[in-house]
Amino acid sequence: MSNKSIVSIIIFSLFSCSCIQPGNGARILAIESFAGRSHWNFVSAVLRAMTDNGHNVTVFTPFLDGNRENYTEIDMSSMFPIKVGMSIVDMRAIFSNQFKPLSFMLELARLSCDILQKNEQLNDILKNKLQTDFDAILFEPTIVSGCLTHLGANSSLPVIHASAIPINTYTERITYGDVSNPATVTIMTFQTAVPKTFIQRLINTIAWLYTSIIIGFQEFLLQLFESKPFDLATTKPPSLVFMNTHFISDKPRPTPLNVVNVGGIHLKPPKKIPKDILEFIEDAPHGVVVFTFGSTTSMTTLPKNILTAFKEALAELPQKVLLKYEEEMKDKPKNVMTIKWLPQRDILLHRNIKLFVSHGGISGLYEAVDAGVPVLGFPLFGDQYRNIDNLVEAGMAKSMELYSVTKDNFLNNVLDLVNNEKYSHNAKIASEIFKDRPMSPEKSVAYWTEYVIRHKGAPHLKSQALNLTWYQYFLLDIIVVILIFIFIIILIVLKFFKFVRTFYTKICSSFSKVKSD
Repeated sequence: MSNKSIVSIIIFSLFSCSCIQPGNGARILAIESFAGRSHWNFVSAVLRAMTDNGHNVTVFTPFLDGNRENYTEIDMSSMFPIKVGMSIVDMRAIFSNQFKPLSFMLELARLSCDILQKNEQLNDILKNKLQTDFDAILFEPTIVSGCLTHLGANSSLPVIHASAIPINTYTERITYGDVSNPATVTIMTFQTAVPKTFIQRLINTIAWLYTSIIIGFQEFLLQLFESKPFDLATTKPPSLVFMNTHFISDKPRPTPLNVVNVGGIHLKPPKKIPKDILEFIEDAPHGVVVFTFGSTTSMTTLPKNILTAFKEALAELPQKVLLKYEEEMKDKPKNVMTIKWLPQRDILLHRNIKLFVSHGGISGLYEAVDAGVPVLGFPLFGDQYRNIDNLVEAGMAKSMELYSVTKDNFLNNVLDLVNNEKYSHNAKIASEIFKDRPMSPEKSVAYWTEYVIRHKGAPHLKSQALNLTWYQYFLLDIIVVILIFIFIIILIVLKFFKFVRTFYTKICSSFSKVKSD
């Protein structure tokens, strides 16, 4: 090797080291603001990506995984009510349409902000140690309120959001500056992935306007009559947003450069399946159907007629069924194995799994997409309708309404998804697309975290829309000026025609007088 080549390699190595060195060993303050296990699965995966790349994380969380190297937990489990095993009937009542749950979600968001506001240890760090002891602050933003946007505002540190849901319709304006076009992007609680028809675009637009106005007005009233300290604090838009989304599970939409899609980051290398479950799976000549509605709701709370329809249909399947069920099941079909907790990720990767019956939680759907397994969805609430419908668009899923289920329509859909090869074929294609990325989600998290720290918050990535007031962003001032201009032009034209008419009348009158004389 020539001396010139050696010198070039040394210079390149030194340059590379100098580029990444400032980001190494960064100190991250993290805050989990929502006591939902599926949300924590995403946020904790983002934090693990940071610690695995040498960064130090201190996290306030209600979910304790145990301290490890570079990772310190501060327990908040006594302050946050952890939401698991909730009633399906109650949740469906709250989320019966895209309008009804707004007040509930706003109340929940402000409760989380209030809990964090009252945490003395967190307040001490934010007021006295944030600037000196940390290099960045990360938290999960609330779904419908901007009450956490004050975090980090008293420092020059980069603020990082870790958004566990694929779309945050209600806080886009304060987070990104820009908002999604309702002609092409459905709101979070809409029941289809894409507004294709005129009626869907109309309803989606009305829903977007309604929810934006109602959320804004309700929060304004709360700030006015039930003001909290965080209502008066200075806000700070994020330097970076890690979004739990991917274009397989959510159609592409315009987002600023500081939004990084890391959907599937929670997926871990598979572990050994417990012996009893593995034997059940491998002793199934026709394959296995995995059936779960996640951890937030309990399948034991299903209405009796729906549970009966499920059991009768499952009993007629040639496949075996792994069912997450929290209690002993009466009249359990012979081909069904019930279990209170499923190692879902590991099971779905088994070659003998034929179908995944799910409520549409985004974490579970990523596991099914990654494994290339077709999905039968029963969306229950929130973003689950959009999540399922996106996989229907990909040709690897079907969606059913829970309260309309019967033995026959459920059985027919299961058999179609299992026996029709187009669904498994499309699921494999979706899996290939899902895995084909320029870098892994973990590497994306590490790179962009270091990037915003290196570049002092990277303000060049933020949208110019953040610098505009709401009326400037929606061009209302421009529209008013144009309308005034049009009004003036119309007024001038009318005046001109009035002048012409008056002049013409006078000419005609004079001509008539002369003629009569």
